[in-house]
Amino acid sequence: MQALPLHLAAGSDVHQSLSAFAAEHRLSAFVLSVVGNLSQAAFQCPGQAGPTVVSGDLEIISLQGTLAPDGVHLHLSLSDGACQVWGGHLEPGTRVQKGADLLIGVLHHSDVPAAGLAATETVPAQPSQPRLQIVVREGCPWCRRALRMLHSLAIPYRLVEATEPGPVPQILIDGDLVGGYDALTELHASGALAALRDS
Repeated sequence: MQALPLHLAAGSDVHQSLSAFAAEHRLSAFVLSVVGNLSQAAFQCPGQAGPTVVSGDLEIISLQGTLAPDGVHLHLSLSDGACQVWGGHLEPGTRVQKGADLLIGVLHHSDVPAAGLAATETVPAQPSQPRLQIVVREGCPWCRRALRMLHSLAIPYRLVEATEPGPVPQILIDGDLVGGYDALTELHASGALAALRDS
């Protein structure tokens, strides 16, 4: 097993960052430890129809679970300012406040250097910009579907959070807008999406 330190910068979405990191490096891994804080936590409680969202000054107590190229399965526990403890299945929308430092136990990978990766300021860390960029918005189900497709096909991409109103996801290749989720599925069906894997 290889122990890999990882830093999530302020504003990072924990779920999306770790999903993208595992997909990019083709990791089979799990979280060994975490220290950090959150401005918002989104988690699924048992038996509830949708995620619970808590905002404020939140301290991470634990983050447990697995990372894989096709997604992550993580459970989060945290404490609010009144020392009330919350927890459940980690969902997109969990935002780092000042920073979070994780230690990842890597069981298998395709491209993590033997010496490991240095702690990074943003995740995913990429040696060069991928050709595909995807613009997403928190809570968008089509964005989640698009990200799952990219993860399952191991397509490198740059994740951008939408800052203005408008339809999402938006897919850009080499800076040119090609469309939304339907355009992504068409690229996949034509084989053009797979061509981005090694380009």
